[in-house]
Amino acid sequence: MKKIFLLSILSSTLLFSPSPRQETLYETFVKINAEVLANSRAYETLKEATSTIGHRLTGSENGAKAEEYTHDLLKSYGLDVKYFPFEVETWMRGDIEVQIGDLNKRNYETYSAVSLAHSPVSADIDLEIVDMGNGLEADYAAKPGAVEGKIALVYIGILPDSPKGSSNLHRSEKTALATDNGAKGIIIINQVDGGVLLTGTASVTGGLIDIPAVCIGKEDGLALKETLKKSKKRAKISMTNTSDQIKARNVIATIKGSELPEEKIIVGGHLDSWDLAQGAIDNGIGSFAVLDMARTFKALNLKPKRTIEFIMFMGEEQGLLGSRAYVDAALKDGSIDAIKYVMNQDMSGNPRGFNAGGQKGADAFFDRIGEHIMAIDSTTFTNSNSNSAGLHSDHQSFMIQGIPYTSPNSNLDRSIYGCYHSDCDDFNLVNEEHIRNNVRFSSMMLYALADTDSLPAKRLSDEETRAFLEGNGLKLKLKIGGDWRWED
Repeated sequence: MKKIFLLSILSSTLLFSPSPRQETLYETFVKINAEVLANSRAYETLKEATSTIGHRLTGSENGAKAEEYTHDLLKSYGLDVKYFPFEVETWMRGDIEVQIGDLNKRNYETYSAVSLAHSPVSADIDLEIVDMGNGLEADYAAKPGAVEGKIALVYIGILPDSPKGSSNLHRSEKTALATDNGAKGIIIINQVDGGVLLTGTASVTGGLIDIPAVCIGKEDGLALKETLKKSKKRAKISMTNTSDQIKARNVIATIKGSELPEEKIIVGGHLDSWDLAQGAIDNGIGSFAVLDMARTFKALNLKPKRTIEFIMFMGEEQGLLGSRAYVDAALKDGSIDAIKYVMNQDMSGNPRGFNAGGQKGADAFFDRIGEHIMAIDSTTFTNSNSNSAGLHSDHQSFMIQGIPYTSPNSNLDRSIYGCYHSDCDDFNLVNEEHIRNNVRFSSMMLYALADTDSLPAKRLSDEETRAFLEGNGLKLKLKIGGDWRWED
């Protein structure tokens, strides 16, 4: 009888005992903050990778080493990791010589220059140069037929004396316009002082282009523009490059959702870089922050409602190849519907806020979560959020399918941008505090997205996606790049 009485009391206690208190979002953020400040390895692992691997060009031996390095690193953190292989047409630079002289003479002067990917595997032209200003549609409309059978000279940015409101295009889009207008070559003037030479792709598709594309320094280019006002010039461009079909691999680590495992949040950064330097800023600071975000979630055993995929994309620099391959596969097998949000980390660091990706109504969520982050650190994170949509990074392929995205609003030292895609993008540019701040604040926002009951934006329908892209002024750029998938 006594045993029955005690069992009755125990059963009643278990039945009416309050369930364990659920941790608040702020408390989770406090844990994330403490973990990253104490144990972040983003700076350390990026330093190791840049010193032992160097650049991370897709298709190169270095690129394969980078894939293996990040795969093994994520595995060492205890994460479920896999490769996502895809075929890629890789491009590697060879020799280049650019000489410029008078139109009717052969008095050439050699210029410092680098070839832009994906220039032809072989080119040897000797043609007149025509100054096409910014290389925009308006410039060609003002000079119809001017570059037919000639070499277009264009500025990579927007020249100071340009009409107000001029909207710039990517170097690949400027190359496509030059080609469409009959140019047989293009010389792009960099906008960074000190003779810095910029590389990068001149292809909107990631495949070989029809004309040789080169970059020359700002000072040389602006002086050439002045000379062309007085006399005609010609350029002799000779180059050899290589292009082969090879295999590359995205690297994916997964943390399964606790309540909605079929819904997926992706946080990705492109692991690949160009080959002129170590690619520490573009995109070492972004991709290695993603690696440390994965480490942080695993170390704290964080299990938000939705599944999170941490992805190292390859081939971004050569035409968003890794993210395109991922989205194409998801469309083919139907898993695209599972992807609810994408956080893109490209040259990101020291965030002061987040970009809501141009989605109407999404601002409120990022403002609200930002207030929680500010409660942790309001000296660096100021909840300075934005809401705009752009192209030319790994979020693009997802966005074209209507999937909402976000990215940090970085507050990096302005001096580092002069080394974008150039031979000075080395580890000495990396600020340890800035990369750690990105891991802290992005991990908090990622957790909030993956655990929220209601996401700030939902996937758009096909027609909604079209209207969204048009409304954000992206139609022309997507058409030039061959990514506009609607018929007019």
